[in-house]
Parts: sequence; C-alpha cells; structure tokens
Amino acid sequence: MNFIEGIKEKAKSNVKRIVLPEATDGRVLRAATIARDQGYAKVVLIGSRDQIEKTANENGLNIEGLDIVDPKFDVKTQEYANAFYELRKAKGMTEEEANNIIYNNEIYFATMMVKCGDADGLVSGAIHSTADTLRPALQILKTAPDTKLVSAFFVMVVPDCEYGENGVFVFGDCGLVENPDAESLAEIAHSSARSFEELVGAKAQVGMLSYSTYGSASSELTEKVINATNIVKERYPDLTVDGELQLDAAIVPSVGASKAPGSTVAGHCNTLIFPDLNAGNIGYKLTQRLGKAEAYGPLCQGIARPVNDLSRGCSAEDIAGVIAITAVQAQNM
Repeated sequence: MNFIEGIKEKAKSNVKRIVLPEATDGRVLRAATIARDQGYAKVVLIGSRDQIEKTANENGLNIEGLDIVDPKFDVKTQEYANAFYELRKAKGMTEEEANNIIYNNEIYFATMMVKCGDADGLVSGAIHSTADTLRPALQILKTAPDTKLVSAFFVMVVPDCEYGENGVFVFGDCGLVENPDAESLAEIAHSSARSFEELVGAKAQVGMLSYSTYGSASSELTEKVINATNIVKERYPDLTVDGELQLDAAIVPSVGASKAPGSTVAGHCNTLIFPDLNAGNIGYKLTQRLGKAEAYGPLCQGIARPVNDLSRGCSAEDIAGVIAITAVQAQNM
C-alpha cells in the first residue's frame, strides 16, 4: 500500500467533514467525487449551486450526494457573520464589513464553518493564492495552543527510492516562511517532525539542511542552521535531529558516515528542514519534476484546525490526496 492509499484508509476509520470553497473549479469537483466514491471524507462544496452544477455538467461529473452550501442563502450565514464580527471588532471591523465578507467570500465563510464546528477542515488554493487561503485561517482560527509559528510542508513520495521512509519524506518549509531566523527554523523542525509522525506513522529523523556539513564551511548562513539545530536539541530533547547537514549527508548512509562520523541521524533523515524558502521551493520542485515524486502540499502546520493550501498547478488527484491528509490531521486533533 502506497502512502496516499494508507492515508485514505486512515481517513475512512473516522470520516471527517472537509469543506472546499473553490467548488466552481472542475479539478476541485472531480476531487470531491473521488473522496465521495472512495468514502474517506464527507465533502462540503461552497458556492452558488447553479454555478457548481454548471461546472459539474461541463466536466461530465455526477455530484449527487455532495453537500452544496451557498453563503448567500444558507441559514447559518448570518450566525457566521455575527461571530466573525465579534472576533474582529477589536481590530476595527464593522458589522457591515463582516456581513459583506461572510456573504460574499467563500473562503472566509468556509473558515467560519470550521471555527463553529460545522466542518473539520478546509482545503483551498487551486485558484487562490496562499495569502487568500491563510489570511482567514490566521484571523479566525489562529495558531494552535502549543505552536509559536504557522509554517508549511510537503509530503514527498519518491518512487523506487531507498532513502527516507521507503521514499517518503516531509520537506519544510517549502511554501510559507520566507527567511526564518534560527528560532523560527527550530519551530519549523519541531512542527515538521510531528507532521511526519502523524501522517507517515514512523519516527521522524530530522536533518537541518545547509550547504555545509559539520563546519565544512562557515558563514552567517551556516551559523543560522547550527544555531537552529542547537535550539531544537535543547528545547525538544526527544526529537531525533542533527545538523548542519548537506543533503547527501542527510539521506545517504555512506555519505552521512563519511561526512558526519558518529552521528546516528546523518544518512537516515526522513524529515528535511530547508534553511529558507528559496532552497525549500527549489528542492521540492526538483524532487517532483526530476525524481517524478508525488508532492502533497503545501500543507499547513501550526493552525488551530486543519487548513491546507494547494499549488495552483495541482491536479484533481493531488486535491483528492490533500483532502485525505486534511481528514487525518483532523482525526489527530
């Protein structure tokens, strides 16, 4: 059983309600039908019923059995608008502004569904930017109680790969935090390790990546990674982590033994922490395109409830996979 099939089986064990606020996109509707047909999530489509049905017809999709909620007419819209106003009035929001947003912005409406317990998680980003997806989540759901930073990660599934956890890795942060300092990098490492263990079901072995291994080079860039590694080891002593490590030293046992002698982590890493968003974004796309890896994400960690972003180049199958991952995250919460 491959990674995403395993996730779908986990999701079936306690089926969650996942809301999709981009239901006029054909890929999203196709993903919703996959989730319905395979039985791993109860999907809620947000938007105009006429528009959603038109998109379904244009794409030859049968959306029977999928819940459709139109914010302009739903009985709970005003309740959500009132609750949103209460959350944001200290920031200067008026009741009129709150009503306008909740009645007319599907992502804000969907996020309020999650906030009020009418949905367990949210998936968006097929046609909206990361900011459009995460701004409502940060305003409404906020960060998880034990987390200082919201960050993003990808689950990378590399075919015919002997490294990582049978070719499965978590890459963080590849989608959100542009240039983390040492403290933020340490938080990303901690969150990514937890995400790996929750989704993959194996022990996270964390590699703090750099262009240097164990002082083979020295600069501000390498010092940041060294400092972050020290923070992780001190703050989270139960976490299996090492750094700074070059990529080959992190995942190839023979190279790890040569470049980082004595390390029990080098050469065995399955959770890779990139020093900044440049490196992370390039790294995941190289792995996806040249290594023919499946890339699930950018997935979010550190938000109080499961909210996940999508790449705008995603396929329906990608979205279906993220729906399943979101459902499993909701189970873990």
